[in-house]
Amino acid sequence: MIHWNSETICTVFNLSQLPPAQLPEVVFVGRSNVGKSTLINALLNRLSKKVAFVSSKPGKTRSLNFYKIHSTGKECGEREFCIVDMPGYGYASRSKDERAGWWRLVEGYFHSMRDIVFVVHLIDFRHGPQTGDVELTAWMDELDMPRLIVFTKGDKTPHGRAKVFYRQYVESGLVSVVPPVVTSGRNDAVMDGLRVAILQIIDEFQVKI
Repeated sequence: MIHWNSETICTVFNLSQLPPAQLPEVVFVGRSNVGKSTLINALLNRLSKKVAFVSSKPGKTRSLNFYKIHSTGKECGEREFCIVDMPGYGYASRSKDERAGWWRLVEGYFHSMRDIVFVVHLIDFRHGPQTGDVELTAWMDELDMPRLIVFTKGDKTPHGRAKVFYRQYVESGLVSVVPPVVTSGRNDAVMDGLRVAILQIIDEFQVKI
């Protein structure tokens, strides 16, 4: 089993607060209320003592949150990298200025000189890709940014429909560096498999800066 020890580096509300680029970075993005914080806490073995704040109110995360990860385990050895938790997009009640501010922060981060290895794009399994997901995908294509698709809230889909949904989403043209992963945020075996996949993708795509 792989274990990730985590340390919060900083919370960034504007580009001047970005920390030094010292480690490879894996960026987590998704619509508001997609379950991003729950997934990050599960990956970090922090379901009881949470690192990423979980709220029933969409759009709670409004900053870039940087976590330093020290990974250990016989499957993938020992290494360090950063998880960057992006603010959620697509929350309808946000004002025009707030949405513009989100875009400036995200665009500025991706165009900064950092070792951004790949993006983990979270999509609600019940609904599949929504308008904001499609727009994000098109923008990531322009950046030539590798992506891993992770479906969340898989436990809320009837078992008999899960395979049908998965096939439909994959055949719709979703691009993922490895086959998309379906998660519930609580399954330890799935989380350990996702940790392995993330570490293997880092090995494949890491860019030295």
